[in-house]
Amino acid sequence: MAHILRKRRLNPTVTLMEVSAPLIAKKALPGQFIILRVDEDGERIPLTIADFDRAAGSVTIIFQKVGFTTELLDSLEEGDDILDFVGPLGRPTEVGDVRKVAVIGGGVGCAIAYPQAKYLHQQGVSVDVIAGFRSRDIVILEDEFRAACDRFYLTTDDGSYGEKGLVTEKLQALIDEGTRYDLVIAIGPIPMMKFVCKTTEPYGIKTLVSLNPIMIDGTGMCGGCRVTVGGQVKFACVDGPDFDGHQVDFDELMTRNRAYQEREAQVRRDHACRLFHQEVK
Repeated sequence: MAHILRKRRLNPTVTLMEVSAPLIAKKALPGQFIILRVDEDGERIPLTIADFDRAAGSVTIIFQKVGFTTELLDSLEEGDDILDFVGPLGRPTEVGDVRKVAVIGGGVGCAIAYPQAKYLHQQGVSVDVIAGFRSRDIVILEDEFRAACDRFYLTTDDGSYGEKGLVTEKLQALIDEGTRYDLVIAIGPIPMMKFVCKTTEPYGIKTLVSLNPIMIDGTGMCGGCRVTVGGQVKFACVDGPDFDGHQVDFDELMTRNRAYQEREAQVRRDHACRLFHQEVK
């Protein structure tokens, strides 16, 4: 079991949890993830390691309430235990010899982008962060990002905070101004990552993306997390989750991620009905 040390609500739908997991914290690196199970009847879900503290033996996860399991996880409080908490899984991010990097996060994907920016900044790399959100009320990790980069840019779709516009527009503006990036790391909704890659491709800027396909066992055995990269089948849990964004078949990934959309919606409706009946009783 993994003991919940701290719980912090970042916005109405996104929660941060710091969990006691000394063996994972000892080996974790940016880009890796854990798989957890809330209870004996629960499903296994992957969550990227948002931060870790080797001295304290803790691992931080950040998740959005989007389905039954994340809602169940959010019902736990400080002092509670998570039944299964396994990791670190996946390959750490490999950036090579870089001096100037743009780390781009979209929405809750900023939780995954943050450890990348923090690690690179600590290594002396010049880091620009572009964080994009729909509106001001869902902005997360602003202070943390400002401390983990050289230049920080925040955009909102509706212009309610920071600069109005998309992360791709800000990236294009920086490139047009003459900023020369050795690497771009893009993490967020699939369409966002796709269009970041389309922005960088004409300039030959290496671009890494962190993929989020359906995942079950985290060992490559089930094949559920398969993605097509460079015309070849890869498994995100063991070959990734980071891949060369210019080689990813994003359209296929979006189609596969929607495969259980209707079933997930039904489970949420059934879960809500059960809660309602319990409250009535």
